[in-house]
Amino acid sequence: MRGLDEPPIIMGHSFGGALVQILLARGLGVAGVAIDSAPVRGVLPVPLSTLRSAWPVLGNPANKNKAVGLTPRQFHYAFTNTLSHEESQAVYDRYHVPGSARVLFQGAFANFNPRAATRVDFRNNSRAPLLFIAGGADHIVPPKVNKANAWLYRESSAITDYHEFPDRSHYTVGQDGWEGVADFALAWAVRNSQARA
Repeated sequence: MRGLDEPPIIMGHSFGGALVQILLARGLGVAGVAIDSAPVRGVLPVPLSTLRSAWPVLGNPANKNKAVGLTPRQFHYAFTNTLSHEESQAVYDRYHVPGSARVLFQGAFANFNPRAATRVDFRNNSRAPLLFIAGGADHIVPPKVNKANAWLYRESSAITDYHEFPDRSHYTVGQDGWEGVADFALAWAVRNSQARA
């Protein structure tokens, strides 16, 4: 990324949102958008819906070094809860693949590890602008978690914004109306990257 002619706008969803925060903290990117961001080290709220969504993976410590899949019912609750069961099944059939449990374990226990991979300097004043986008109906990363994550940056003079789209699930980038989320994210990133330049 440092070898690019110009620093990029960095956007990521879920754990990609945590990666956006890490990359910006390391001085990369001209702006960042974290969509339904997995929390980084220091974020404390763990809502019941988050625990229920992650339990199929975290409930068995033997999963730590495995790729773990969800059942269609678990997937519907965690990712596509605003869709009908039929719509969710179609998304499941097309997109579901087992995911690395290691990443989820690292994220879940980051607050107990002082050297966690997801630690960032929340007071970094030279960080590029950062936008948190939350889905109001997200079960995995509810707005409460995104707000708590954004709040940790309060002592930095770098731009940190938060925007919530009501009635959107964790599948916000795929469900109907995703274009509105994408347009908002891009417009914010372009505007704030130009203001910073």
